[in-house]
Amino acid sequence: MGWFRTVRDSRAGAEAAASARSRDPIHIRVRDLHKRYGPHHVLKGVSFDVHRGKTNLVIGPSGSGKTVLMRQLVRLERPDEGEVRVDGVDFAKLRGLELDEARRTFGMVFQMSALFDSMSVYDNVAFPLRERLGLPPKEVRERVMARLESLGIADAAGKLPSALSGGMQKRVAVARALVLESPVLVYDEPTTGLDPITTRTVDDLIVEMQERFGLTSIVISHDMASVFRIADYITFLYYGEVHASGTPRELLESLDAPTMEFVEASGVSAEILDARRYSRTSAQSAT
Repeated sequence: MGWFRTVRDSRAGAEAAASARSRDPIHIRVRDLHKRYGPHHVLKGVSFDVHRGKTNLVIGPSGSGKTVLMRQLVRLERPDEGEVRVDGVDFAKLRGLELDEARRTFGMVFQMSALFDSMSVYDNVAFPLRERLGLPPKEVRERVMARLESLGIADAAGKLPSALSGGMQKRVAVARALVLESPVLVYDEPTTGLDPITTRTVDDLIVEMQERFGLTSIVISHDMASVFRIADYITFLYYGEVHASGTPRELLESLDAPTMEFVEASGVSAEILDARRYSRTSAQSAT
């Protein structure tokens, strides 16, 4: 009886801990992160929070270290110093099987979608299930088709990516990222090279995924035309250092000189911000 009680208490403790984590509004805490490549000190003590169930933007000029930061967050690389705590677990310290398992926390939507041209939409989405989980064909099909249907692209399952529009290709990339049921979705420069109409479609898709699935979204971008429309929180990275982090309005009101210069160059004002947020709220109410 004592053994059963120990197991039961252990499970109850684990469930209680998981429930407490899910109530924490901060999903990821980045603290004093450093990354060097030889003599080049790219990240210089980066610290900021990623808010659970929200759309979190990381912005900054070219060469500011955004992509390097993204690689540390999802542990494609190991930072030289600092912490990346995801629900209290420091991913920066993980190795081996623990690291492989932890990486499933993140679903990646790469720049330009990064779909396999020679594979159908179905096979592109099925790829991580086959390669990483080794699931049987029936379960693969159920999970793939469920994701394609949820994104409204089930009819495209047999098509090649080249037969799809840019917006449709991005939906396929999101379906592939979601199929592993990761709680955090990371978008790496998702609107680079897209026309304004497709860019708007992708922006709407990012917001839709966050709201429909309760995902924590991290968007790496320098596209200021859309940043202030979709962001709940913004972190401004300026040549390896965080100069501002907060809500869009807090960024607009920042007195930090590089932040003010970057925002001013984008042409975003408080009036434009209010109009865009109103537009987003109206669209949500309509649905």
